Amino acid sequence: MPPAQGENEKMKRPILDSRRRVVQAVIAAFPGGRECAATALGMDLKQFDNKAYENPGHRPLLDDQIRQLELIAGTSYLPDYVSGLYSGVHVPMPENGELDNLDLYQRSLVADVAEGKVDQIIVKALEDGRLTEQELAEIIAAHREHIAARHAEVGAVITLHRATPGGQEQ
Repeated sequence: MPPAQGENEKMKRPILDSRRRVVQAVIAAFPGGRECAATALGMDLKQFDNKAYENPGHRPLLDDQIRQLELIAGTSYLPDYVSGLYSGVHVPMPENGELDNLDLYQRSLVADVAEGKVDQIIVKALEDGRLTEQELAEIIAAHREHIAARHAEVGAVITLHRATPGGQEQ
C-alpha cells in the first residue's frame, strides 16, 4: 500500500500559493533534484530550467509533465494547489487491492493526528486573541489536510467493504 502522503511530503508542507511555487516544490522533492527531473522528462537541464522557472520566451512545464514528476517524487502538490483554488481538497482514492483492516486503522490515526494539528494551530494562533493572515493560512492548510485525511479514511472503508457492482459478493 502506498503511504497516504509521499515520503517527501512528511516534512512540513509548504503553503503553495502559485503554480510556479508548486513546480519549485515538486523539483525540491524530486529524488536527485532538477538534473534528474530534467532527465525524467527527456530534456536537457537548460531547457528544463527555462520551462520550470518560466523564463521569458519559454512555455512553462505542462500539467502532464508535472504529474510525471510527482508520480516519481510521491507528491501531490499540483492537484492540491488546483483544488485549493476552488476551496477544495484533493484526495486520491485507494484501490481495493491496496487495502486491509490495518490500513484502515492507519488512515484513522492519520485523520486523528491531522485533526489534532488543526486544533493546536488554532489554540496557538488565538493566544493573543487575533488571527494574522499567516495564522489563518496555516489553519486553512491544516484543515484541508485533515479533511483530505478523513475523506481518504471514509473512502477506504467504502472501497474495502463495498459489495461488488450489482450488489453480489464474490
